[in-house]
Amino acid sequence: MISIPKFPLGKIIETFINFLVEHFSFATKAFSVALSSLLDVVEDGMMSLPPWLFILIAAALAYKLTRGNKGITMLTLLGLGLIWNLGLWEATLSTIALVLISTVVTISIGIPLGIAAAMNRTAYRMVMPVLDVMQTMPAFVYLIPAIPFFGLGKVAAIFSTVIFAMPPAIRLTCLGVKQVPSELVECAEAFGSNRWQRLVKLELPLAMPTIMAGVNQTVMLALSMVVVAAMIGAKGLGGEVWKAIQRLQMGHGFEAGIGIVIVAIILDRVLQKVGANK
Repeated sequence: MISIPKFPLGKIIETFINFLVEHFSFATKAFSVALSSLLDVVEDGMMSLPPWLFILIAAALAYKLTRGNKGITMLTLLGLGLIWNLGLWEATLSTIALVLISTVVTISIGIPLGIAAAMNRTAYRMVMPVLDVMQTMPAFVYLIPAIPFFGLGKVAAIFSTVIFAMPPAIRLTCLGVKQVPSELVECAEAFGSNRWQRLVKLELPLAMPTIMAGVNQTVMLALSMVVVAAMIGAKGLGGEVWKAIQRLQMGHGFEAGIGIVIVAIILDRVLQKVGANK
């Protein structure tokens, strides 16, 4: 039987990652310190508030963003109150901080890339195959490059979460800009608008509901990553689930899981209303 040599794909990827770690570790360390400091500020700021005050502020914010939707406001009050009652308050705030930072980083990268893909055919052809790979790659794989670059901890968790949650932000931004009716674009051009004016004053406002749907999906994917990221030290509600799995504490594991579900439902409902109002 003829033996066919194995293609050294894994060795090539490992060599490439080692090269990046060896020559660009100074950049990742600086990024890690800055992001860790920002995360600590956000966490400390939220934890400095009494739980009851934080819940009232969250409910008032939900009421404002949803334009007076009483159902979502009550969901926020009762859901966060249940989390507080279950003794998962600090873990929940840690998870919210991680998701918040991850989402801000993701959309600050994803939305410009989506706009570029919508405006430039070459950028579209380059970005879309990468997104196909990113969306089909198992979530656990993203933990592999995070550890050598950032070590164990929350920064590595944010890095892997950003990579995992980015495709919807790029795809839906690109889709929203592309779906702007060509008649309106031609009308703007006829009135003398340049490319930048057309983008800012016409295409982005019309694409905003679709872009907000991408932001919504990004938040949901970031929340779905918290349990996986707990394997590399993310802590939070995901850490509580992971701890319960290791100790076979089924009840505590379900409590932490329900906490994640409550946060996810609140954020989903609020972002849906914000997107519908755009």
